[in-house]
Amino acid sequence: MSDERRRIIGGWLGGPRSVSPLVLGFPGERLGFPEKGPGSVAPMGLRLAALIVDWLSCLLIGAFVTRVWGGLTPLVIFYAEILVLTVLQGASAGQRLFRIEVRPVDGGRLSPIAVVIRSLLLFMAIPAVIYDRDGRGLHDRAARTIVLRKTKTL
Repeated sequence: MSDERRRIIGGWLGGPRSVSPLVLGFPGERLGFPEKGPGSVAPMGLRLAALIVDWLSCLLIGAFVTRVWGGLTPLVIFYAEILVLTVLQGASAGQRLFRIEVRPVDGGRLSPIAVVIRSLLLFMAIPAVIYDRDGRGLHDRAARTIVLRKTKTL
């Protein structure tokens, strides 16, 4: 058996990209975004780090306001923070810290309706952990948005 055939047959261990990265390309390629640098798709590690920063800050604010750790207060604060900051500046506090931003896939301005849809689905968590080859969760697909590395400074 040839080495190439052995690699293709055994490729299921590494996923579809290990068999033929040229077929799938890099995240964001089919949507017209660059592979690296400003304007490229933000890696999952940065997105997760931003989410952790946002969540921890909401926990601290909720504990300060209610003097209780937990309950629904941090969830309400989290939803409000994600919604308001993304509408106003295109990124939550954690996303700004890690220099990533939410943008519409087709360019232009981010609509408040898209942010409301995205925030509601992100708040439910499950749509955020199911994502496509471009790194867009179901919440981003429904809102027709994508999280990119920051293209300009504010």
